[in-house]
Amino acid sequence: MKIYNVNDPLFTNYGRIIEGYDDEKKQIMQTLAECTPIPDATDYVAEEKALQELTASNVISNSLFGGAPMQFGWCNGHNTKLNCLEYHRSSEINLGASDFILLLAKREEIENFKLDSSKVKAFLIPKGVMVEIYATSLHYAPCQARKDSGFQVLVGLPKGTNIGIPNFKPVNQEDNLLTATNKWLFAHEDSNEAKDGAFIGITGVNIDIVNDI
Repeated sequence: MKIYNVNDPLFTNYGRIIEGYDDEKKQIMQTLAECTPIPDATDYVAEEKALQELTASNVISNSLFGGAPMQFGWCNGHNTKLNCLEYHRSSEINLGASDFILLLAKREEIENFKLDSSKVKAFLIPKGVMVEIYATSLHYAPCQARKDSGFQVLVGLPKGTNIGIPNFKPVNQEDNLLTATNKWLFAHEDSNEAKDGAFIGITGVNIDIVNDI
């Protein structure tokens, strides 16, 4: 699979590079490196106290999200597979303490609640580059950029995202994708999420970039 650099113009269909905030990025990367683990698989924490209490987090909340309440967590570990794609009703902020790769697609490419994995593009996000992933982009857990290393990635989202699930009665097909607060999920049939009952909406090959890194 071709892995594009985040500076490639193609990335502008999915998100943008956030310029500036050099001091804030250094603070966040140091905290990720010192206070968060790199598990053998992939783990996610929606809100990490060590990140939440940073001055940098307050600065980002007040500027990038216009003062709206935000949560700062992480997604760390080792991963080379697609498995799932999700979207939110909001952008997501990512910043790695090391290089990482995002597998991305666009919501407009979904047809009848199915997305062919051939639509997915891979982007290398170098260490220290902060990106905004648009609400119109499908994404999921990062992938490692090298076979011998994992990843530590900041996940900045509106407060409450991915925490619990609303209590409601589904009235349409999209409602069946809602697996947590502000989280709509498509799973590939080969994924653990699908085995746990997630909506199977990814067709084609379950992408694995292990031979591309």
